Amino acid sequence: MQILLLGCSGFVGRELVPLLLKEGHSLTLISRSGQPLAGLQHPNLQRIAADPSQPASWQRPDLQGALQASDAVVNLAGEPIAEKRWTAEHRQLLFDSRIHTTRALVQAMAALPEGQRPQVLITGSAIGYYGTSADGRFEESSPAGKDVLGQLCSAWEAAGQEASGLCRVVTLRIGIVLAADGGALGKMLPVFRLGFGGPIGTGQQWMSWITRRDLCGLIAAALENSAYSGVYNAVSPNPCSMAQFAAALGRCLGRPSLLPVPAAILQVLLGDGAKVVLEGQQVLPVRLQQQGFGFRDPELTGALAVATSPESSPTRR
Repeated sequence: MQILLLGCSGFVGRELVPLLLKEGHSLTLISRSGQPLAGLQHPNLQRIAADPSQPASWQRPDLQGALQASDAVVNLAGEPIAEKRWTAEHRQLLFDSRIHTTRALVQAMAALPEGQRPQVLITGSAIGYYGTSADGRFEESSPAGKDVLGQLCSAWEAAGQEASGLCRVVTLRIGIVLAADGGALGKMLPVFRLGFGGPIGTGQQWMSWITRRDLCGLIAAALENSAYSGVYNAVSPNPCSMAQFAAALGRCLGRPSLLPVPAAILQVLLGDGAKVVLEGQQVLPVRLQQQGFGFRDPELTGALAVATSPESSPTRR
């Protein structure tokens, strides 16, 4: 397939792009950076420097031509949720980076002649769609939360669904993605390796997670298999509490995991963004299991062993 990729030049893209190339696809990577994934060179990988959130970018001949030539689009674009304080300005950026990009993309797809549009759009969302709960269990049919993240994900998904009359649309509500070189696990590893790790906050909050290689495998499967359509919870079938996660990570590294990280520290650093890790939700991949998706890392202990192994780096595979 010829695939156009947005928001795939960072943490997820470091594994997704090599995987799709290995499977024989031809890729065009759109990024505001001139050379995303600069260390990766491949004859079937092209790069276009553009801001996909701007409708004017899609009027450029190079970007318009790349979209028209594509069989599929993967859109994971969005400012990171839990890396900065949620000032009013940053909160607006969280919305704009997702919704403006998705709307501009769908409008550009709609402007193409019928029969020359991509056949599938895979677009990101997050389990923040459901809000947070100490005891609720959420599946794809559960309603959206009323908090900021619930509103953000609802608007993000609605923008993607505008393409449903144009092509097959797959929406992935992504959980906490596990890999050693980024995300929540990447930030926790240095502390745990020094022996100072432990649960964050109360430790009782739910963590609904997925390894990066399972997420990338899911995207690859959804691109090729037309049976995938609609919304899927991109999480392992075995969510855990933060305390269970910390204990399993400590065992994996052979380090103690008894020192809790006070919630106040995260709140000072992240403001409202701290709720991503201080509060949680138990999310289940009901539709993926019905679809028969084969998780490579369904259990936490094995997942952490894979994620923290030096051999797990995409460059080592």
